[in-house]
Amino acid sequence: MSSRPTPNANPAQADPSDIDRLAIDTIRTLSIDAVQKANSGHPGTPMALAPLAYQLWQHHLRYDPAAPLWPNRDRFVLSVGHASMLLYSLLHLAGVQAVDEEGKPTGRPAVSIDDIRHFRQIDSVTPGHPEFRMTTGVETTTGPLGQGLGNSVGMAMAGRWLAQHFNRPDARLFDYRVYALCGDGDMMEGVSHEAASLAGHLGLSNLIWIYDSNRITIEGHTDLAYSDDVEARFRGYRWHTLHVDDANDTKAIEAAIEKAQAVTDTPTLIVVKSIIGWGAPNRQNTAAAHGEALGEEEVRLAKRAYGWPEDAQFLVPGGVRERFAQSMGARGAAAHDEWNQLYEAYAKRYPEPAKELGLLLDGKLPEDWDADIPAFEADAKGLATRESSGKVLNAIAQRVPWMIGGAADLAPSTRTTLKFEGAGSFERDHYDGRNLHFGVREHGMGAVTNGLALSRLRPFASTFLIFSDYMKPPIRLAAIMELPVVYVFTHDSIGVGEDGPTHQPIEQLASLRGVPNLLTLRPADANEVAEAWRLALSRPREPACMVVTRQPLPTLDRTKYASAQGVRRGAYVLADAPEGKRPDVLLLATGSEVSLCIDAYETLNREGIAARVVSMPSWDVFELEDEAYRNAVLPPDIHARVAVEQAATLGWDRYVGRFGAQIVMHTFGASAPLKALKTRFGFTPERVVAEAKKQIARCKAGSGE
Repeated sequence: MSSRPTPNANPAQADPSDIDRLAIDTIRTLSIDAVQKANSGHPGTPMALAPLAYQLWQHHLRYDPAAPLWPNRDRFVLSVGHASMLLYSLLHLAGVQAVDEEGKPTGRPAVSIDDIRHFRQIDSVTPGHPEFRMTTGVETTTGPLGQGLGNSVGMAMAGRWLAQHFNRPDARLFDYRVYALCGDGDMMEGVSHEAASLAGHLGLSNLIWIYDSNRITIEGHTDLAYSDDVEARFRGYRWHTLHVDDANDTKAIEAAIEKAQAVTDTPTLIVVKSIIGWGAPNRQNTAAAHGEALGEEEVRLAKRAYGWPEDAQFLVPGGVRERFAQSMGARGAAAHDEWNQLYEAYAKRYPEPAKELGLLLDGKLPEDWDADIPAFEADAKGLATRESSGKVLNAIAQRVPWMIGGAADLAPSTRTTLKFEGAGSFERDHYDGRNLHFGVREHGMGAVTNGLALSRLRPFASTFLIFSDYMKPPIRLAAIMELPVVYVFTHDSIGVGEDGPTHQPIEQLASLRGVPNLLTLRPADANEVAEAWRLALSRPREPACMVVTRQPLPTLDRTKYASAQGVRRGAYVLADAPEGKRPDVLLLATGSEVSLCIDAYETLNREGIAARVVSMPSWDVFELEDEAYRNAVLPPDIHARVAVEQAATLGWDRYVGRFGAQIVMHTFGASAPLKALKTRFGFTPERVVAEAKKQIARCKAGSGE
């Protein structure tokens, strides 16, 4: 392939190798032109990796462009999301068809030439980094480096689980591979280490990472900060490693991919050496290395190096699209047709698992998925909401066979072990288990569970609330991608006690509440826990945080207080003033502090003071209710209000006003028994009663109104 074909050559007369080279240079020039027109983006990596990406897609990726959601397709994850134009060029040239929200074909291309012309523009399907749901063919949202690698591990785990659960001796429905393209930045980020370590431990041989080792980052050469022996590190992770010295050597790339596909007991890392911005006149000294457009002069010079018409823009020579269709397209269509025939026979022979698979792929739950959720009897002693959460989780998971998950080495503490018969553990060579063991890898766990959700499983992940900080990036991405991951965060407050400030969450609730499209739930007792799980599982395009306690909480008497079904509206009147009287004061709380407000409410009642207790397990859901309901729960004309929560103050002024009382945390906690901590920080019925009386007096005096 040393000679350069002419872009306007007659494809019917062109040598196949010439068309291949033409296709590679088309990927490069489309990327160059899009970035130049937008005056924004990263042209260097698409220029350097076009031969590698073309070789993988054209000759190995099992993918039907006409059916991009085919369940047994190979997955391609562009973890180097800044190189998005590489993916958009591939999607365009491969003729991938767009689908709608329900996965049905729309009859238009996923990425048209016009879409490429509008790279990085408002409402375009070619945003700066690949966005799941926005662009058909994008398997996951990437950009924050390392996240795509974690997602790919989850996808590979899902592939193994799906195979174990649905395959039969006469029907191999699932055997797809996952390919992830990554770079130096991905390898530096800690999440890639966590994900790679887990993948090697599990022996995920359906996972192949291709590492673009160009030794350049935004600050300059990687010698400034990075000198790892990456291949040695991955061998230590129990990966198979391969090496390609030149990203332009398509024969060596071909051989490496074939060797990786032949490995059956471990993941494979292919290290490929490249020169970022290949073909640009100044090589790595150009803007190509630093996420900027090349500039008009360097664009012309780069195109000259490719033998391309220097003034042509967004040129796709004749024969290039046809070449994709003849190889990748034809191969993918044939594999898809064969799978469809296999599935039809499978559905007749195995109707129950086929029905189950249909629900899974449609993102639905069985009709009776919540039938076994327990109702909890009133109990003054009660139980920790982590305990009731574990009971509810097990009741649901028995009826939703594709609900799987685990903890970052904390399942005994978070009560998230699935204990029913057949649950088992997901382990190397035993991929049918539903209990996942992530080890002490919170960040990796978050990224992996996103990959599981992208594969249509319903995952849960758990750790202490304080360690949600370690997994904030994948939580945020789950919210962006609208993935129904459930995070079970226990040890929710200073109730952790003797473990002290390092383990006592203060600002974490406010942080989670600030994430758009993230359902944050802090239930007050066992029955609120049950309703919280119902709410979380009923929202298929929203991740949820279940924030629960280590310490026991009373199970409230629902014959005396309102039904826990109020959780479904985010906030509700749990206990009201007697005989329909107008409340003198509103007591607002979440989680463990609700029962504290109930105690204060009973004291106030005995003293003839009318109070209302409002349980607010989800601010997010409450804010979505109409104004009439919100005003019915929190009447605007009642200004005497007290908010109680063992967390930071941020956000409560929305509900109590500037002059309302807040019994919250203004500092970090302390190491001491819980009773002492409650006294130190004012979380006692006496303090709530005192603040309620002050609020009533303030309002009667007319101050602060």
